[in-house]
Amino acid sequence: MLLATIVASAMAFIDGTIVTIALPTLQQDFQASFGALQWIVNGYSLMLGGLILVGGAAGDRFGRRRVFVTGIVIFALASVLCAMSLDVVTLVIARALQGVGAALLVPQSLAIIAASFPKSTRGRAIGIWSGASAITTALGPALGGVLIDWFDWRAIFWLNLPFAAIALWASVVHVPESRDEQSHGALDWRGATLAITGFGLLTVALTLGAEGNTSVILLIALSLVGLIALGEFVVVERRQEAPLVPLRLFNDPVFNGANLMTLFLYGALSGVLFLLPFDLIERRGLSATAVGLTLLPLGLIIGTLSRFAGEWADRVGPRLPLVIGSAIVTVAAGVFALGLGSYWIGAVVPVVLLSLGMAIVVAPLTTAVMNAVPDESSGAASGVNNAAGRLAGLFAIAILGAVASATFNSAIGGADGSARFGALPELADPSRASLEAAFGRAYQIAMVVAVAFSAIATAIAFAAIPDRALTSANDEDRQP
Repeated sequence: MLLATIVASAMAFIDGTIVTIALPTLQQDFQASFGALQWIVNGYSLMLGGLILVGGAAGDRFGRRRVFVTGIVIFALASVLCAMSLDVVTLVIARALQGVGAALLVPQSLAIIAASFPKSTRGRAIGIWSGASAITTALGPALGGVLIDWFDWRAIFWLNLPFAAIALWASVVHVPESRDEQSHGALDWRGATLAITGFGLLTVALTLGAEGNTSVILLIALSLVGLIALGEFVVVERRQEAPLVPLRLFNDPVFNGANLMTLFLYGALSGVLFLLPFDLIERRGLSATAVGLTLLPLGLIIGTLSRFAGEWADRVGPRLPLVIGSAIVTVAAGVFALGLGSYWIGAVVPVVLLSLGMAIVVAPLTTAVMNAVPDESSGAASGVNNAAGRLAGLFAIAILGAVASATFNSAIGGADGSARFGALPELADPSRASLEAAFGRAYQIAMVVAVAFSAIATAIAFAAIPDRALTSANDEDRQP
């Protein structure tokens, strides 16, 4: 069972990291704008974040294994379409389909574990899942970099097929079926549509605004319609008999605090990982393989320490590890923001710090969310928490991308209309020095935004997460 959930989750997680490494190559091959590159990432995040709530509810209602297997199949087929894409539009559509598959399989991983392990060992089981998934994911960037350098970017999508085959076999043979017997009725597709529309329009407004050539009136209109859609989403969820997001989950302050912390912390992480490959490849001149090796500690350290962090939180409570871990992430983002010239100090050291901070946070944060709700709502809770993480990435990439692009365009002052953030000319090009200086300034300011996000997460962990041992919402002795 753990093999199935680990491999399937790793397949979805690997894709995000590998694709960011491939972005500079995709920019060159397709002559794509920076906004188009954002959508290669955000098309996936939007569908994953918007539909992951449907995926969690569908698993509770129709059977977690059934929905899990369906998600694996969709993800594998979409990966084939990604590998065969001949233009940016097709690739964005295929990435969105990957997001649909991931939205079905990702929440089932935690829900299957929560339904199968008793509360006394759940923290350890989630730690093993987090650690093993991270170790598997850690190998992805290095392998992806080699594939990009030796073959081309299409190979990173073909890589998903053997993962899908292993996960399907393990799921069919070893994963027991489970569901919430009290869950019934049709899925809340109206709520899902409103969520995707609202988040999507806000992301479009941010992305178009970053390009600097869109009417202000259009940007305001897109933002207003997006906010109205999200407001209507809340209204629909209050009235729905079987809502996409059961609002009763938000009666627990620990659940609220953990998800709010997830929003800011994973926003910082996503923004850093989106921008870093441009700095390493375009400014520092590293190969895709070298970038993959630079990111290798991220998965290895998380994979090695997550289990122990989960057990630590089971003993002492979640606040201390969450505060310490998110504070370390803040320091790491601050080192990135300094924009130091040395590869080891400016890239390797902050990557290791980022890895250490996230390793301390991942299992305690996830366990805090899952233990704040009854077991029968584990699928919905997992969906909400995963949605918070994915939508955090969606908006962080849009916001940091907008900041970076706007700063870069302002720095060059329109002197070179063909210049694009992240695409620096060859070393011999006389325009490189000025464009590299503009890139460095834009990169630093965008990383300052990441520092702010992770600092807010640290404050939330201190103020909103209890300093007590984790207990399940089903414990009879749970304190109010």
